[in-house]
Amino acid sequence: MFISFEGTEGVGKTTLIRRIYDAFLAEGREVVLTREPGGTPMAEQIRGLLLAVNHEEQMCNDTELLLMYAARAQHLAQVVLPALEAGKIVLCDRFTDASFAYQCAGRGLSEDKLNLLNQNFVARMPDLTFWLDAPIELGMNRARERGALDRFEQEKVTFFEKVRGGYETLWQRHPERVKRLDATQTPDDVFAQAKAQLQMI
Repeated sequence: MFISFEGTEGVGKTTLIRRIYDAFLAEGREVVLTREPGGTPMAEQIRGLLLAVNHEEQMCNDTELLLMYAARAQHLAQVVLPALEAGKIVLCDRFTDASFAYQCAGRGLSEDKLNLLNQNFVARMPDLTFWLDAPIELGMNRARERGALDRFEQEKVTFFEKVRGGYETLWQRHPERVKRLDATQTPDDVFAQAKAQLQMI
C-alpha cells in the first residue's frame, strides 16, 4: 500500500506520519517512511536547492517544477517502487498532489505540463492520500515556531490560499483516494480520523 500525506505548511503531517508508521510497525508490518522532495541522497540534494533561500538568482517556476520531478524520478526508482514490489507499505510526506497544489494552483503553471510529467515519469500513484487541512494562518504560526522559514514557507498568505484551493480541487476530483482530515484538531484526533479511514480500505 502506498499512502501519501499532503497539506500546506505547519498542518501536522510529520506528526501524523510518524504515528501511523509506529502503528503499522506495532502490527508487525514492513513500512518505509520517506518524503518529497527527497528520500534518497541525490533527491535530498535537489531538495536543498528547492528550499534554499540564498540563491543569487530567482528560481523560475518551470525550473522549480522540473527539479521536483527530477527528485521524484530518483525517489521512485530507488525507494518507492522497490519497496512496493517487496510488499512493503510506503508512507510518503508529499507526492504528485503537492506539485499540482504548489506549482499549478500556487504558481499558476499549466496543468498540461504536470500531466505530461506524470504520464512519463510517475509509474505509480498513491492508493490513499491524507489531506491535512487547516486555515493558513494557523499552519504558518506553527511553521514559524519551528524556526527559520525555507523558500516555500516564506511565501505570502495569498500563495498558500491558492495552494489550499488546489488541494480542495484534488479532494473533489478524487474522493475515492484523497481523504480530508481536519487538522485544526489535536494530534490525537487527527490520528483517530486517519485510523478510521484506514479501517475502511
